[in-house]
Amino acid sequence: MSKIAEPSRLPDPNRWKALVFIALAQLMVVLDATIVNIALPSAQQDLGISNGNLQWVITAYALAFGGLLLFGGRIADLWGRKRAFVVGLVGFAAASALGGAATGQEMMFGARALQGAFGALLAPAALSLLAVMFTDARERAKAFGIYGAIAGGGGAVGLILGGFLTEYLDWRWTFYVNIPFAVVAALGAYFVIREPAGGRNRSPLDIPGVVLSTLGLVTLVYGFTRAESHGWTDITTLGLFGGSVVLLGAFVLTEALVKSPLLPLRVLADRNRGGVYLSLGLAVIAMFGLFLFLTYYLQVVKGYSPVTTGFAFLPMIAGMIIGSTQIGTRLMTRVAPRLLMAPGFLTAAVGMLLLTQLEVGSSYAGLILPAQLLLGLGMGTAFMPAMSLATHGVDPRDAGVASAMVNTSQQVGGAIGTALLNTIAASATTAYIADHAAGATTPAAQKLLQLQGMVEGYASAIWWAVGILVVSATIAFTFINTGKPQAGAVAAGSGGGEGAEDEVKVPVVVH
Repeated sequence: MSKIAEPSRLPDPNRWKALVFIALAQLMVVLDATIVNIALPSAQQDLGISNGNLQWVITAYALAFGGLLLFGGRIADLWGRKRAFVVGLVGFAAASALGGAATGQEMMFGARALQGAFGALLAPAALSLLAVMFTDARERAKAFGIYGAIAGGGGAVGLILGGFLTEYLDWRWTFYVNIPFAVVAALGAYFVIREPAGGRNRSPLDIPGVVLSTLGLVTLVYGFTRAESHGWTDITTLGLFGGSVVLLGAFVLTEALVKSPLLPLRVLADRNRGGVYLSLGLAVIAMFGLFLFLTYYLQVVKGYSPVTTGFAFLPMIAGMIIGSTQIGTRLMTRVAPRLLMAPGFLTAAVGMLLLTQLEVGSSYAGLILPAQLLLGLGMGTAFMPAMSLATHGVDPRDAGVASAMVNTSQQVGGAIGTALLNTIAASATTAYIADHAAGATTPAAQKLLQLQGMVEGYASAIWWAVGILVVSATIAFTFINTGKPQAGAVAAGSGGGEGAEDEVKVPVVVH
């Protein structure tokens, strides 16, 4: 027999303190995705890593993180998000210490893989904690505004911090810096976070789903990583793509048949969440490519130092913070999410469009700065409602795996973006140099031609990024049809039907 529970429970009095430590942990994970990039040349020289193996410093992390995210989200649902969060932080700190103390390439690769594995436990636990702790629409908007700004701007902060640590201390500090972040966040979480009762999913673990999803995602991410260095027609690359299709297809079939699936298909079936996962993944493709191209453009073409390069990204960070915490947060309870996400992605596309005009002598203040501001404002405005909507209305038992899907879409998007756009840029560069080689008869002319070819390649790839952002905006506008949240309402425990209000006051039926 059913009984009607209270319409809402009292909010956790420590929820805003908890947000500080959750945000700190998220910043650490996002920083790590870019902070190591600037330290790579120094680490390569110290550890004797060959050019052929250098990619594994990045790839080992990406494979473990991307491949284990769904498993990490399910573990968070099973163990409880607070426990998974603290374990993830402690493990990430230990792996970071191992990386900082690395004496050879094998030790470095192992440390990076461990960082990715614990990150895959930590990231979905952090997002799902927010989802279950902040249920009031207005407070939820503020909390996810902060989280979205960190998720979007943390990568650029990593470039600044990585430049400082590498230039003034030692590359090993790009690993050691994670330890104080993790210790403070873990202690704070242990004493402050009180996870709401009744949100665990104690169903038996779906072992076939774990194996198939992990192998499928690892194969897919590695396929895109390999395509960047070996080409899209390489037989092994094609085999990896084919294998990932088979494995992920078998995973979906398994999830439809087993009693307690790793990823309940109801999480994906909701058109609003599906629209968020798809549009966010596409937007990240464009963003990762941009970070890569602008970093190389500023350092190689313009001759900026690592620290100066990091500071050159500050306008984008400022734009993301303003877009997320001011524009997105203020408007989220007044307009439907798609009316923030679609214009946000289009604004970012306009910023990206400006960068298609890059030349060797382009002015930072005249071109790159305004482009970054538009990109930051657009992405910040779009990311905030996307992060909130990705877990909104999901059954509390599925909050961890729904959060994992957000991170999975971003991780896979990042792998695709780096490989796809870098390949396009390299092809355009090669073609440009071949077409203009006859006119470069002196060493100075040949050097200038190389730089011109590099910039031409970046501009060609950025055109693709513009198109991807337009597609992302279109998906957000057409798939996402939920209404605006109602201020003061409590998040419902169901997915909400098409056209339903995002948050409604309803009694919860307990069976």
